[in-house]
Amino acid sequence: MTETKFYYDKDVDLSIISGKTIAVIGYGNQGRSQALNIRDTIRDTKGDFKVIIGNIKDEYWERARKDGFDVYPISEACKMADIILSLIPDEIMPEVYEKEIEQHLKKGKVLCFASGYSITFHFIEPPKNVDVILVGPRMGGKEVRESYVSGKGFPSFIAVKQDASGKALKIALAIAKAIGSTKGNSVLIEVTFEQETLSDLLSEQALAPLIMAAWVAKYEVDVENGIPPEAALLELHLSGEWAEDFKRMAEMGIIKQLPLHSRTSQYGQLTRTNRLLNNEEEPYYKQIKAFVQRQAEKIKNGEFAREWALEEATGYVTLKKLYEKFENSPMIKKEQETLKRLRG
Repeated sequence: MTETKFYYDKDVDLSIISGKTIAVIGYGNQGRSQALNIRDTIRDTKGDFKVIIGNIKDEYWERARKDGFDVYPISEACKMADIILSLIPDEIMPEVYEKEIEQHLKKGKVLCFASGYSITFHFIEPPKNVDVILVGPRMGGKEVRESYVSGKGFPSFIAVKQDASGKALKIALAIAKAIGSTKGNSVLIEVTFEQETLSDLLSEQALAPLIMAAWVAKYEVDVENGIPPEAALLELHLSGEWAEDFKRMAEMGIIKQLPLHSRTSQYGQLTRTNRLLNNEEEPYYKQIKAFVQRQAEKIKNGEFAREWALEEATGYVTLKKLYEKFENSPMIKKEQETLKRLRG
C-alpha cells in the first residue's frame, strides 16, 4: 500500500493561480462560504487572482450581490473563468454541466469539484484537455466559514482525476489554501475521486443508519423502563453532551478522550465495545461489518447511484415519505415538544 500523502500550508504556493479568475458555481451552503473565504484570502495575501459567482437568478443570486460579489449567469461565469468550482448539488450537477459548463471547457481550464460523485459514476465526463480536480472540505459550509474566520482552518481531501496541464495537483493545493483549508496548519490529504465518493457515501449509508437505529433503540428501552421521554432525549442528544464528546474525539482521539469521562463510563464503554468486536454478543461485530460491506458494494457497483437518479427523476417520492414517517414517529414528535420546552 502506498503511503498516504499529507500537505500543509508550507507545501502550497498561491502563485500557481496568479492572474486567474475563479468562478464559484452555486452560492448555497458551500458556495457562499468558499467564495467569502477566497475573497478574504485575496485581501490578506494581496493575491492577484479574482473570484466571481455563477448562479441562477434566485434568492442566492441576490444574496451574492448583497455580499458584494460580481454575479453572472452560470454559462457566462464559466466562460469568463480560468478555474470553475462546481459547488451545486450532485443530483442537478450533470444537467447544469451539460447545459451551462461543458461548452466553456477550453484547453487550459480547470474544473474543480467538492464531491467525487458525478465523476466517479460517469454522470460527467470532461474533455481530456482540462484539469479535473477535487477539493473537498470535510465539514459543512457553515463550519467552513466559521473555521476560516477563527483562523483554525479545516481538513480537506484533494484529488486529481485529469492533469492536462501538468500542474493540477499544485492548483488543487492552491484552491484548498484559498478557501482557507490550510489555516492553522490544518491538513490536506490526497485521495482519489473514487475513494472520496465511497468514504463519504458509506458514512451516510452505513455509519449514520447504525447510529440512528441505536439512538432509537436506546430511547425506546429508556422509556420502556420508566424513564421520562424528556429525560431520555436529554441524555441522548438534547443536552449537547455527545456533541462535545465528538469534538474531543476529533481533537484527542477516541480512546485518549475517555479519561475525561468517569471510570464507570470508561469501563462500561470499553468492555461492551470489546464484547461486540469479539462477537460475544449480538449484534455481532461480523454482522455489523457485513452490513457496512453490503452498502459499500452497492456504492461501488453503481446500484445506489442508479437508485438515487431514479428517486430524483420521480420527484423524491420515497424521500418525502420517509421524512413524513420519521417526523411523525413517537421519538421525533417528543423530541420537538421537548425542544420547545427547553427553549422556554
